[in-house]
Amino acid sequence: MFTVTVSDSIMIAHSLRGDVFGPAQGLHGATYVVEVELQRGDLDEFGIVADIGRASTLLDEVLAPMAYRNLDDLPEFEGQNTTTEFLAKTVFERYAAGIRAGALEGDAETALTGMKITLREKPDAWASFQGAL
Repeated sequence: MFTVTVSDSIMIAHSLRGDVFGPAQGLHGATYVVEVELQRGDLDEFGIVADIGRASTLLDEVLAPMAYRNLDDLPEFEGQNTTTEFLAKTVFERYAAGIRAGALEGDAETALTGMKITLREKPDAWASFQGAL
């Protein structure tokens, strides 16, 4: 299995519902380092998993609607606890849609077999969502 990873960061604000979250129940900010690991069995004709530049551009496009926003105010997250785990799956779904739409070009749309999204909240705490493509 070959992999290539691109990353970016995003700053958001949100609040979380439930006593388990303690002080995070109130509005607070978070800065995430977001990593996208793309996976495939064999390299393409150019010897790569996917073009890193296109992969980075797609990540920027996926994150832009959430950047510097209070997620509590976004209609698509109404009624959701926007936990780190939930956001990892959200990024996965949006990035996968970009792949299916041809954003990575080449044979990536059909040759990529899986992807893992990791959101690092701090150097010693992170959450991931991984799935097949």
